[in-house]
Formats: sequence, C-alpha cells, structure tokens
Amino acid sequence: MGSGPRLLKHRSEPVPEFPVYLFDVDGTLLDSATDICGAIQGVLATTCQNNVTDEFLRGYIGRHLLDLFEELFPDYTREQMEQMIADYRRIYLARNHSFTRPFPGVAEALAALPGKKSTATTKGTPTTRFVLEMFGLLPYFDHVQGTDGFPAKPEPNVILESLKVFGATPEQCLFVGDSPADMEAGRRAGVKTCAVLWGYGNREEMARWEPDFWIEHPSQLAVQLRQFV
Repeated sequence: MGSGPRLLKHRSEPVPEFPVYLFDVDGTLLDSATDICGAIQGVLATTCQNNVTDEFLRGYIGRHLLDLFEELFPDYTREQMEQMIADYRRIYLARNHSFTRPFPGVAEALAALPGKKSTATTKGTPTTRFVLEMFGLLPYFDHVQGTDGFPAKPEPNVILESLKVFGATPEQCLFVGDSPADMEAGRRAGVKTCAVLWGYGNREEMARWEPDFWIEHPSQLAVQLRQFV
C-alpha cells in the first residue's frame, strides 16, 4: 500500500545533474530479454525445468545466474551449476544479440547527460564493452565496468569499482537501473538511485528499497539540464 504514493512522489520530481552516472545494462539500456531468456531456455531444455516461462526468467535478469539455478535446481552441485553457466554463455554469445535493441531514447539521453558515465552490470566487462559497441552506445561511456571475479548485484561491488576508477564519492553518483537488485546494490553502495519503469524489474520490490527517483523515459534523466539549454 505504501509504495503507490512513494512512486507517484518520485515520478513527479525532476532528476538533478550528477557528476557521475552509472547504468545497469540489461533492462535499462538494452532490451535484451529475448536473447537472455532464449539462452537460458536453451540450457533448461534438457532438464526437468524445461517448462519455465520467460516471464519467470525476466525476474532474474540482472542477477547472477547462480541465483536462478539454485532456485530451480536446489539439489545440484556447484560443479553442475557452473557447467550450466558455461553452457548459457556459449548459447548466449552464439545468438549474437540478434533480438537485442537499445530502448528508445537511451542514446539521446546518454548524449545529453553531463558528467562521467560508466556501466555497473552483472555482465562481464568484455561482453559489456562488445554489446555497447555493437549498438553504438560505447562512445557515450568514459568507463565500462562489469562483474569480473567479485560478487554480483545486489552486492555493491560493481558500483564501488566504477567509483574507484573515477575517484568519486557515493554522494556524487546516480545509479540507474531496472531491478530490485539494482536498487539494493545502490543503497548498499551509498549512491543515489533511479528506478526505470521500462525494464524487467518488479516495481513493488524496487519500491522496498526506496529509490530516490523514478523515471518513465530516458529523456527524464536530462530534464533539468534541457531546461537551461
């Protein structure tokens, strides 16, 4: 009940300018669910969980695949899950992001934003860099940070790594994402958070982490800036 008024309040407030912007990728910059879910379904096809829906899988986008596989296969060993993750990566890369597209307005918003920009995604850095370049978004970023050998969101590590690169404090940063894991990671990192409403995350679960801002379109990130242009 409490999330409704909070959502309306934050949606009515413009987003101020920040020195540093960090972005989740899947569900925030890129509409990549078809390729991600398709690759997961390829892994699940020969298992007892071959009837899982894409709607269910979308709720796990942005989290580590171990979270999903531990939910679906509680009796599997870590080695079995690691093999499934390797199979997913092989299938995902083979799809070549064929059904992935930037969300409308993302490129324009990135171009209009001031300050430093980096990613903060569960993807590895090389894959993130490749996919951003593929869709023409890489030139807008000063740094690309993926999850490389450290805990994934909702742990705050990927956010803190980008802040370290920029020599920035959490107070100088806005983290933009579409999932509860993004909002939790942002809170734990001490940065300001912005929840986007065009992605895959559950709004009620995101609201539990009390995002500082809610936006319905990427252009709202630059709304204050544009008032003075």
